[in-house]
Amino acid sequence: MNKPAVTPSLSPLEKLWAAVMELLPHHLLSSLMYRIARVETPFVKNTIISQVVKHFRVDMSEAVVKDPQAYRSFNDFFTRKLETDARPIAGGDSVVVSPVDGEVSQSGRIDEGKLIQAKGRYYSLHALLGGDDAMTQAFDNGSFSTIYLSPRDYHRIHIPVDGHLSRMLHVPGRLFSVNRVTTGAVHNLFARNERLICQFETDNGPMLMILVGAIFVGSIETVWSGMVTPVSRRISNWDYARQPREQIFLRKGEEMGRFNMGSTVILLFPENRVAWDEGHVAGEHVHMGQRIGGKLVSA
Repeated sequence: MNKPAVTPSLSPLEKLWAAVMELLPHHLLSSLMYRIARVETPFVKNTIISQVVKHFRVDMSEAVVKDPQAYRSFNDFFTRKLETDARPIAGGDSVVVSPVDGEVSQSGRIDEGKLIQAKGRYYSLHALLGGDDAMTQAFDNGSFSTIYLSPRDYHRIHIPVDGHLSRMLHVPGRLFSVNRVTTGAVHNLFARNERLICQFETDNGPMLMILVGAIFVGSIETVWSGMVTPVSRRISNWDYARQPREQIFLRKGEEMGRFNMGSTVILLFPENRVAWDEGHVAGEHVHMGQRIGGKLVSA
């Protein structure tokens, strides 16, 4: 992977968009959305839900609760549960499945500590991992996949392989939008946004699931700790390695968390542990549970 020597040029419109994103009060707007998304007044929440369903063409036939007006709040609708057979989990011990519904933003190899953010734009693995030297060394030259969840997508997050939770880090930061335009315009976006880093130990080595916050994402939840963000202005670290492993063990396809509003998930595997399928490239739309790659024999 050949990294460019210069920052990619932006159009005047892209430069303007990047400047606007820098100036917006991200956390204030997200705090307001957090409150609005939890309003239970029927007229308010039904109006918001109906507009989102119509504008983004949300497929309610897959949901357990199919009537949009039956949800308690907009957030309740946004984190809706799907029918059991709506997302079959690809079988096989060596198969890696998509953790979410969404569009592949980028995927490939972490080369010399750099990941692709967008065409011609890269960012630092060390910065993404909150400056953790040991974790950075463990995943350098490994494989990554970045998947963007749009407002129309299913917003629960599932584990792509069997794993025991060993560590969790919350890294505070900005809340830039994570859509295609913004990732192409804002430098180091994923390493600047608030994020939750979950490390799992698998039968093929460690794996990181990084849940990236974004504008209007008021919080991120996990099934083992409930709401995690926001926590503080400093990096917070939870060590689960000393707890009985059976307490936080998830099988492939089990829910591990959810976004309260849309965002991005980044998967990281160490070097020579996973090979992405040929079609798992930028622009591919994936469904949770579908095969996206295969585990290689441990080195």
